[in-house]
Order: sequence, then structure tokens, then C-alpha cells
Amino acid sequence: MMRNFLALPGLAVGSLLALGHPDGPAADWNVDASHTEINFSVRHFFTPVSGSFHAYEIELDFDPERPERSSVKVEVDVASIDTGNEKRDDHLRSADWFDAARHPHIRFESSTVRQVGEDRYLATGTLTIKETRRKFELPITLLGIQDIPEPMRPMLGGISRVASFEAAAELDRRDFGVGVGSWAETAIVGSEVRIAIAVEVNRS
Repeated sequence: MMRNFLALPGLAVGSLLALGHPDGPAADWNVDASHTEINFSVRHFFTPVSGSFHAYEIELDFDPERPERSSVKVEVDVASIDTGNEKRDDHLRSADWFDAARHPHIRFESSTVRQVGEDRYLATGTLTIKETRRKFELPITLLGIQDIPEPMRPMLGGISRVASFEAAAELDRRDFGVGVGSWAETAIVGSEVRIAIAVEVNRS
């Protein structure tokens, strides 16, 4: 996997994003970590509880002219989970849930990408959690691509173009053996997990 690493305090974010053209080479883009998020939500009894993963790598090769040539890979560091509660986060890292020590990564890798509407795409591939692999569909929306006017570039660090994407999906945690101990087979924690990903990228 090709990587372009961004270093932040306590956080490693790796990424390569390319918007390609059928008659020319792909262009390298950099993920803007301050405007990129991988979030999730799950219910505790009836209350939705949200969280994030702060360390991840994203590789997205996007060809707007030939979407079928596109691909996406996401690798998430499970230990970077953050729900705003240290005790809960430690429990989620434990063998009761993600077992981060034995299964440190969540991975998604597409096998096909197809356009399903204006600025909307569907990446179909394999999602791996705790070494359980399942077919998974990830809907992706291109929010926009914008050239930065020359006078504005210095104040934005010299970037010349910006593109943004978002993705949203749902999964059943039980399909991947997450939180399926006898204590968790109650209705305390919901089985349906909602995932929301926002990615902003740029290039000089």
C-alpha cells in the first residue's frame, strides 16, 4: 500500500488519494487530517452514543471519467477508538469487544466501484474486523472539487485544489464477533452500528 504520512500529536494518519484521468496519470492528493473524520454511532438502551477512530490510512484512486477504474482502501487503528469515556474506550479495546491487542486493525478494500447517481458511487468490497471477512458496500458521495484562486493560495498553505467526499453505511457488529459475550447478548448495547466518514483532500 502506498502511503503519505501526516504526523500529528499522538496520531498517525496515512493517506494517498488520486483523482485519475483515463488518458493521463493520476494526480496525488493529500488528506487534510483536520477536516477528515471516521465516526460511528451505536445505541446504549435507547440513547445513541457516538465515537471516532483517530488513527487510520486511506487510499482512494478516483477517476471521475471512468468510475469503474476507481478503488478505495481504508485501514483503521482499533486502539485509537475514542467515545469520550476512558473506561468505556478501554473496555471496547478489550477481548470483550474488539480485542485490539490481537486484532489491531479494521480494513475495507474495494473490488469494484460504480456510479449510482450524480456524484454518488458505490464501492463494493471486503470488510475485515477481528479477522472476520465479509462482503460490504460503502456508498460514497463526491461533495465537490474546487480550484483555489491564486490570491487565496498562500493563506491556505499553497494548495491549488480541494476535493471532499463522504461515506455512510451500517453494519451489525455481531456479524464480526464484536461484543457477543454472554453479558452482551442483552439489549443494553445495540447491534446496529452506523458509520460516517468525511474526507477532505488537497494538492499544491
